Amino acid sequence: MMGTKIRSFAPLPQDISLENLVPEEHFYRRLQARLDLSFVRELVVPLYANGGRPSVDPVVFFKLQLIMFFEDLRSERQLMRVVADRLSLRWYLGYDLNEPLPDHSSLTRIRERFGLEVFRRFFERIVEECFGAGLVWGEELFFDATKVEANASLDSMRSRPLLEGQLEEHLVGVFPEDAPSAQNEGHLVAAEVGPAGREGQELARTNAGVHRWIAEAGHQERGVVRWGYKRMADLRMSTTDPDASPMHQKKKKSASTLGYLTHYVVDGGKARVILDVLVTGAEVMENLPMVEMLFRNTFRWRLRPHSVTGDAAYGTRENIAAIEKAGVRAYTALPEQGKRTSLLTIEDFVYDAERDLYTCPQGEILRRQGRDHRGGYVRYAVRSSACNECPLRSKCTNSPKGRWVSRSLDEEYLERVRAYRETEPYRKALRKRAVWVEPLFGEAKEWHGFRRFRLIPNPAEEFLSVMPPEATSGSW
Repeated sequence: MMGTKIRSFAPLPQDISLENLVPEEHFYRRLQARLDLSFVRELVVPLYANGGRPSVDPVVFFKLQLIMFFEDLRSERQLMRVVADRLSLRWYLGYDLNEPLPDHSSLTRIRERFGLEVFRRFFERIVEECFGAGLVWGEELFFDATKVEANASLDSMRSRPLLEGQLEEHLVGVFPEDAPSAQNEGHLVAAEVGPAGREGQELARTNAGVHRWIAEAGHQERGVVRWGYKRMADLRMSTTDPDASPMHQKKKKSASTLGYLTHYVVDGGKARVILDVLVTGAEVMENLPMVEMLFRNTFRWRLRPHSVTGDAAYGTRENIAAIEKAGVRAYTALPEQGKRTSLLTIEDFVYDAERDLYTCPQGEILRRQGRDHRGGYVRYAVRSSACNECPLRSKCTNSPKGRWVSRSLDEEYLERVRAYRETEPYRKALRKRAVWVEPLFGEAKEWHGFRRFRLIPNPAEEFLSVMPPEATSGSW
């Protein structure tokens, strides 16, 4: 006999509560027992007024952010729909069955009010909890970055100078008191502590000229070009996601989408704790923020790592020199010069440190000719007549003046890293990086919805959102 289900719902008995309906071994029960989020109230208390209507509890807000992460949700609207249907989520938030949940629009306003600084402090507090639980080793650090597409199209790209010019005029009109005055513009004030007088002013001027990736929230330093090179992102920007920049995909010669680079610093312990994260535009070379992120984490967490590991993209002269000077081993693969040219490279020449000269494969001497202070190189050259009679000339140089090589002022550190190649700790570190960091990127994209994202609104984005349609349409 076929049964027919009759829909009939009786009122719940008074003695039934969420405490009885959520299993003891449920994930969110374990999360509630292990992670106490009451500290977030201290983080955000300056952002709230002393009186008025009570807001959504900041602890509840950050619990909702964790739920979005664990449940692979992409929006606050979708989040609140899921929370309304799940007893375990209501229990984790502390909301009873008949208690109204926060509106998704309230979460959006809270997130924008908190801003990046509060979220970074929240992240660092979680890392502190990992230190307290003994999950961080601190002996090895691994660096890597992954590409992430932006929720924006290349068709939204417009002229950057025009858009930013209109934005600056708009902000000056709205906030005239914050506009820089002529008497203060261009002047630097030395710090009250540290070197004084001319030395202090020079130090302040030098520090002011250094681009700080973390303080600038990963934004590129505009207008800085070398050898006449101009980035496409310096010329054009997206009206829907101004922080994203053109991103090149593999096997494609031109940029096919807009995107970001997500940079990770991962501890070498078994727990694979992510110590730091930085999101930059896709135009930013992944090796650029490495040194700043390294020193920030060593000072922030009082670490003394014995090695730092990254792929060939991180093996630049500046990174290796800074790491090795700090007494840390740079286990970074160096770009192979032989793959860039068919000619002999500096690695085919033998350097004599005592006599400060190079010897070519044919035994000719390359002597020191000069120093490039801007590029940080010393130039060595051989007699042109010696090259004219050399049987290896076609494989060595195309210059009629003979062969010359440039030795970096930090070449000793590069040679030290090259010597690491023959050691088992170096090879083990590179193998470990592949299974320590890259799976974390896969988990973020497959399990937590980070294949595409959009950064929180900034002043440029808010201004573009209120621009008339004719201002953001057409080809500029």
